[in-house]
Amino acid sequence: MRDPRAYLVRIVTRQALNRLRTVSRRREDYVGEWLPEPLLTGPDIADDAELAENVSIALLTVLETLGPVERAVFVLHEVFETSYDELAEVVGKTPAAVRQIAHRAREHVAARRPRMQVDRAQQEATLEKFMAAVTSGDVQGLVELLAPGVVLIADGGGLVPAARRPLVGAETVVAFLARVADLSDLVATTSRFNGMPGARFEVGGAVTAVSLVIEGDRITRIYAMRNPNKLGWLEEVAELRR
Repeated sequence: MRDPRAYLVRIVTRQALNRLRTVSRRREDYVGEWLPEPLLTGPDIADDAELAENVSIALLTVLETLGPVERAVFVLHEVFETSYDELAEVVGKTPAAVRQIAHRAREHVAARRPRMQVDRAQQEATLEKFMAAVTSGDVQGLVELLAPGVVLIADGGGLVPAARRPLVGAETVVAFLARVADLSDLVATTSRFNGMPGARFEVGGAVTAVSLVIEGDRITRIYAMRNPNKLGWLEEVAELRR
């Protein structure tokens, strides 16, 4: 075999495209909002800000709005620096067509991806304030932490209770989080999911993995994964590297 890497990229990408097409069809019947599965990650991944952003729940959610081929081209070219010629062989298109697909995908993602907070100390400080405010029911503290246009997206998959539409605006999100603080058996711990600051909430044995997007000193996005079928990677730290 002259080029094992090219062969593996081709095989894995084609399998992934088949999988994406199957999942896309299933999502047509999905109950409520859909979020990617969270991965428990260690603090070291934050040292590589670009990698942390590329695997974040926020960006993965944006990538889900791309078509399967656009997504494959974007990830392989932008993250793994695969050449257009190699991508053309993988997806069965000309290099010129792949170049156009990559351009459209970049524009699409750039228009929708949140700006990530890369200051690790600021991230940790904001996360600690968020946890303290949620667990104590500090409404004013939450108001000061959340951006006015904050969005909370929850995924229960129809299996557990979860908001079926995004909650938009600080007032709406604060009211929702305040109800969480009233739960007497709430257990909350800080964590990192997909390289970004987050928290793990447990109530009566039910787990919620929460990932935050922090811009400046405000939280602009909250992703809450509650679907138990998507929480299988929370007990062991995933090692992510380029």
